Amino acid sequence: MPLFRKLKQCVGLDIGSSAIKVVELKPMSKGDKKYQLLSLGIEPLSPEVIVDGTIMDAVSVIDAIERAFQENKVKGMEIATGVSGNPVIIRKISLPLMSPEELSESIQWEAEQYIPFDIQEVNIGYEILEGTKSQEHGTMDVILAAVKKDKINDYTSVIKQAGKSPMVVDVDAFALYNAFEANYPEELNKTIALINLGSNVMNINIIQNGISVFWRDTTIGGGQYTEAVQKELNLSFQQAENLKKGIEIDGISPDRVVPIINAVSETILTEIQRTFEFFQTQSNRDHMDKVVLAGGAARTIGFDQMVSERFGTPVEIFNPFRAISFNSKDFDPDFLMEIGPSMVVAVGLAMREV
Repeated sequence: MPLFRKLKQCVGLDIGSSAIKVVELKPMSKGDKKYQLLSLGIEPLSPEVIVDGTIMDAVSVIDAIERAFQENKVKGMEIATGVSGNPVIIRKISLPLMSPEELSESIQWEAEQYIPFDIQEVNIGYEILEGTKSQEHGTMDVILAAVKKDKINDYTSVIKQAGKSPMVVDVDAFALYNAFEANYPEELNKTIALINLGSNVMNINIIQNGISVFWRDTTIGGGQYTEAVQKELNLSFQQAENLKKGIEIDGISPDRVVPIINAVSETILTEIQRTFEFFQTQSNRDHMDKVVLAGGAARTIGFDQMVSERFGTPVEIFNPFRAISFNSKDFDPDFLMEIGPSMVVAVGLAMREV
């Protein structure tokens, strides 16, 4: 299954721990990043269906995919899906200048030096970073990605059983970049941290002068808010989810969860800070120009403000429909704004094309 390589226009399918998200886009014209929204849908999943990125109940995932397509009249059959977390390794490596043909022949050997898995257990993708070729130093930078084959097989299997054709397996962190590039072109000359806070995994992609220069996935996410509220107040999963969203439950005010949520946010902020500090040791930047938050947990009470205060930088909630045209008769703009942060990866995946 190819990584990075652009194929025909695909439907973006984000198989997340808490929901199936699907987006279908149509390019407005060749050669640019302008798109029209054709369809989208979200189907929630019970917390036991996908655990730590592993599909535990394939039947429920297949059913959710089929519902998402049928109920939202998604017509496309070719799918781009994404993976993240521990089974995914991303490295930027410096190699001697060589032709694409030479790189293709040597990449397997090069990958063995950087990938901590048995090379036979992974699928490898790579991309030469444009603008990094140096005739003077005789080098070029290459993004190398490896994903465990069993992870790919699990995800492509449920897609096939749902009657669709898995054409591309991408990396969530790069889908995040694709969506940002299309929606925020005026920000590409800055140093931007894209943070996608999903249910169980946080993807961080740092962009510098229009190029992705640093990536990290860590197994921490919005699900920890729900777990903490459940534990502290002895509630069911759904009760905790509603309280987290500011809905009063059985006489319990949402104010009760604020200290619990803030404690979890501090843990997440510590992970973000470690990532930023590591990036800063490898670059000449000592701060971010902006942090852009995506994912279902991006709107967690007070989180954006805590990020801004901790790092002294502007913070924005990612709107993946910011530059995408749509018919307001078909799609409620307020609804798109509400679900936008959750749909970022699916939008980025839907931009994959031939």
